[in-house]
Amino acid sequence: MRLTRIAVFPALLAVMAATPALAALGGGVDSVQSDLVRMKGAVRVTPSTGYTVHEITTSYGTTLREFTGADGKVFALTWTGPVYPDLRQVLGSYYAQFAQALSTTRSTHRHVDIEQPGLVVQNSGRVRAFAGRAWVPTMLPENFSVDDIR
Repeated sequence: MRLTRIAVFPALLAVMAATPALAALGGGVDSVQSDLVRMKGAVRVTPSTGYTVHEITTSYGTTLREFTGADGKVFALTWTGPVYPDLRQVLGSYYAQFAQALSTTRSTHRHVDIEQPGLVVQNSGRVRAFAGRAWVPTMLPENFSVDDIR
């Protein structure tokens, strides 16, 4: 397993570095608009009770959903598509915690599941078919179900 982790981590970092920057977990809703311009994608905004989902579809086929609370902060993210989003960018200040947890977590080359009190990241997939989600448990709106992060 250690060999798998050693091989997966650098590969995951290389893929993440090759994609455009996106809004950061814990960041403000204003970053969604700058991401939209940078990615040359299309956005669809869906308001819900207590939160809003900003769905950006990129020109290269990846869909990123950014969940923002009433305070305008991104509390959760999901991604699906043929390439990973830049996790260093989408996780923002939580990336260091993610990288540390990844280096000490049992994972396979197809699945990563990190659950810590301050950050949850689930990522899976194979070449050209990646999906994942991340959230900060303490930032979830009242009466919000983790099952809605999809």
